[in-house]
Amino acid sequence: MKVLFDTDILLDILLEREPHVEVAAKLFSLVDNGRVKGSVCATAVTTTYYMTAKGLGSKRAHDQVRTLLSMFDVATVDDGVLQRALDSGFRDYEDAVTHEAARAADVSAIVTRNTRDFTKATIPIFEPHELLATIASRKD
Repeated sequence: MKVLFDTDILLDILLEREPHVEVAAKLFSLVDNGRVKGSVCATAVTTTYYMTAKGLGSKRAHDQVRTLLSMFDVATVDDGVLQRALDSGFRDYEDAVTHEAARAADVSAIVTRNTRDFTKATIPIFEPHELLATIASRKD
């Protein structure tokens, strides 16, 4: 299963945000062991770096983003993704860009804690605990 991780999930683990860090760590473990093919939106990488540097310092942010890039594919954000996001009907442009980048990367789903922001999505959207349950129920 190829899943795009929204920025909030990345920050949950990197900033050890309670009470979300435990489920985020389980999801990262699924990527690390190859059970899930993880992707991140290109814009999520820059936001993650900024937020991590602000909270933990630029050296740690640099190291953590390098680790992210070694674990996850990056869903490209190009002019087509940005244009489609404008026309997607999403209220929040950042979420629209994430969705359109995920579609362009041909992912199976997006995992986010902000499912209400993805009501216009055309691909499955999971909360972290829902994705864990879905993966646990699969036989592959």
